[in-house]
Amino acid sequence: MDLKEKTKKPKWLRVKLPIGKEYKKVREIVDNHGLNTICQSGNCPNMGECWGAGTATFMILGNTCTRSCGFCNVSTGKPEEVDLFEPAKIAKSVSLMKVKHCVITSVDRDDLPDGGAEIWAQTVRAIRRKSPTTTMETLIPDFMGKWENLQKIIDVAPEIVSHNLETVRRLTKEVRIQAKYNRSLELLRRLKEGGMKTKSGVMLGLGETEEEVIETMDDLRAVSVDVLTLGQYLQPTKEHLPVEEFVTPEKFAFYKELGLKKGFRFVESGPLVRSSYHAEKHLF
Repeated sequence: MDLKEKTKKPKWLRVKLPIGKEYKKVREIVDNHGLNTICQSGNCPNMGECWGAGTATFMILGNTCTRSCGFCNVSTGKPEEVDLFEPAKIAKSVSLMKVKHCVITSVDRDDLPDGGAEIWAQTVRAIRRKSPTTTMETLIPDFMGKWENLQKIIDVAPEIVSHNLETVRRLTKEVRIQAKYNRSLELLRRLKEGGMKTKSGVMLGLGETEEEVIETMDDLRAVSVDVLTLGQYLQPTKEHLPVEEFVTPEKFAFYKELGLKKGFRFVESGPLVRSSYHAEKHLF
């Protein structure tokens, strides 16, 4: 297979346009109030399905990351000042959109002493005050292994706490650069010990082997992770890591069945699966 054929997107990666009454209703609210969601800014292929199910994803702590991961299209550099009113703004957006299940993520803020943990905690509390029936998933960074900052997340007890390994052990240094595979596993272990329901995600197609994917599953189960998502890596720009393989839907189905046998409560596995895909179904 030549390079051109290898990197050409297969038919199973074609995205359907968002449709449905609930999606249109949420879209009108978002447009009329100038709200920002990762769903839109990231052009997520599952936006229509998630909005239709009452789920939306928001990013806090700005749009500039202190890290430069090889797969991510978020800008890298010196971040702006922390917006102390952001928790209230996110809570207002959740309320206006009538979100049933809210996923919150953030850039890495290694420039802050607490890694942004206090804003994280304030955001969870603000959403609870304004939308007490809304459940939450927090997709958190590793806080550079400063576990006192992680404790702030545990203390506000979101319904699910997620932290993505993103790739297998061998490729971590190239894909995540400033992150550490074992540190992420330790974070997930501490979350579980703190009583959290835990979740992690892995991208496929970066050059990993089947054996490495299975090893990663075993590592996640060793720290009692409850939910696993597996999706296809897609290259955001030519400056990012290339796609080494387009994993077939059949292979994703194989990994899903295997993951369930290994004891994960839920496994979302498919070419278009992203971290927050079917997030509302992962409550248990």
